[in-house]
Amino acid sequence: MTEVSSLTGRLLVATPALADPNFDHAVVLLLDHDEEGSLGVVLNRPTPVDVGDILEGWGDLAGEPGVVFQGGPVSLDSALGVAVVPGGASGEAAPLGWRRVHGAIGLVDLEAPPELLASALGSLRIFAGYAGWGPGQLEDELVDGAWYVVESEPGDVSSPFPERLWREVLRRQRSELAMVATYPDDPSLN
Repeated sequence: MTEVSSLTGRLLVATPALADPNFDHAVVLLLDHDEEGSLGVVLNRPTPVDVGDILEGWGDLAGEPGVVFQGGPVSLDSALGVAVVPGGASGEAAPLGWRRVHGAIGLVDLEAPPELLASALGSLRIFAGYAGWGPGQLEDELVDGAWYVVESEPGDVSSPFPERLWREVLRRQRSELAMVATYPDDPSLN
């Protein structure tokens, strides 16, 4: 088996060629990627459900829009919290209830009391479900050209305009990927 270079903390940006409707114009933050598979959350799929309606105490900490996001097609009945801690808790202990994934981005223990993390969090997003890939599955999709892999920025997690994230992430690339941001939503209308 070939060695897998970890993409944890990077973004998968759906290419226009990706045919799976679950990932049309999706921007996925990879929370875990190794030889056993990959797990991430779709950053740009808001639902109409307010965070406070399903997770008592967490609604006030969620960034705008303060709704639950559909993190992917897997386990839609489970919740994941992803938060940015300013400075990534560098030089100091990470806040209780937060586990670093990459840089300042980490997972929140939603079983912990929200007030335990309130002062440490810069932004919080709650996801219902996640995107998952088995061993080698994501690598095959990358070879097939389904995803662009780019660096994440802490602001991606809490973008107040998630519907613009796909284009914004592509536009900031210093390569021909910036041109893909101009790709029409429906090329048949061209």
